[in-house]
Amino acid sequence: QEQLVESGGGLVQPGGSLRLSCATSGFILDHYAIGWFRQAPGKEREEVSCVSSSDGSTRYADSAKGRFTISGDNAKNTVYLQMNSLKPEDTAVYYCAAGAVVTVIPTMYYYWGQGTQVTVSS
Repeated sequence: QEQLVESGGGLVQPGGSLRLSCATSGFILDHYAIGWFRQAPGKEREEVSCVSSSDGSTRYADSAKGRFTISGDNAKNTVYLQMNSLKPEDTAVYYCAAGAVVTVIPTMYYYWGQGTQVTVSS
């Protein structure tokens, strides 16, 4: 059974850092793209970043460029999202998802995790 489990969320002060992890199982990670999305209360789910596990190509939302870094470890079946210089507007539930291609379209992803809460506040 395909599973994705996010971890690493929490409460952090503005300017701080967090590293989110997405542990996958039940499928061959290097056959998939992994995307990180987030959803704040009252807002639509939006792309943060995604990576192709086969060739390492990445893309970032404008809000994430220069602050967030996506990376993967196929041997550990895990994808990471390093988030630096966090802002209050980064507060959201963060989800990882697996799909066939690197895309910003959430409906193109097949499998989703349950999410991890990130709160940026002083």
